[in-house]
Amino acid sequence: MESDVAQLSIADRLLAWFEMHRKPVLRGSIVVVVLGVGIGFFIWQQNDRQARASEALSRITSVGLTATELSATPGALLKVATEYRKTDAAARALLLAGGDLYAQGKYAEAEAQFGRFLREYRDSPFADQALLGVAACLDARGKTPEAIVAYNDIVQHHSTDNVAPPAKLALAWLYEKQAKLEQARDFYLELSRGPYGSISSEAGIHLEALFAKHPELLPSGRAAPGAPAPVPFER
Repeated sequence: MESDVAQLSIADRLLAWFEMHRKPVLRGSIVVVVLGVGIGFFIWQQNDRQARASEALSRITSVGLTATELSATPGALLKVATEYRKTDAAARALLLAGGDLYAQGKYAEAEAQFGRFLREYRDSPFADQALLGVAACLDARGKTPEAIVAYNDIVQHHSTDNVAPPAKLALAWLYEKQAKLEQARDFYLELSRGPYGSISSEAGIHLEALFAKHPELLPSGRAAPGAPAPVPFER
């Protein structure tokens, strides 16, 4: 039989090989097809789930909702975050819920949601926002040492992100309250000279107030705010 197969053309030899190994080949083909369909379905399912999650979030955050529709309460946002875990919309819903809870003065609950975000979406581009949320909650709860550590972590490891300026401003204020005036001054100076919009303006206001109370902190050659201009000497 083998000598007969050897004398066949290449096409006939392939056909003979297929007949001899038909079952293994078919099984392998079926596995490939099933895997392909399974992977395709998984991708479709993930895309569909992302779409449904985004739609659910959009429904509760849209302006002009009717009385029969959901409103963007922390509870509604957390429902989206739980039902559609590991989707982009769930991550946004969780961050929004933390922000809403913070705005309502529920700092411990807000901190819990920001912490949950960091556990579940650590690689998210919005993780730095959650870090700032945790620090702000610690600050609002009067946990000053922990807040300083959290703000400093942001400043040191997220210096190029948009959360660094508000973290520095908060640090400056905490340092001023702790009478660490030079550290406060340095942050106020840096921020007041930077392109940070309202944060730069607020830092400038704090800086002038600090110099008014502590003129010894003024950089050399700068007059204290409100001091009279020097009168030129006349001969």
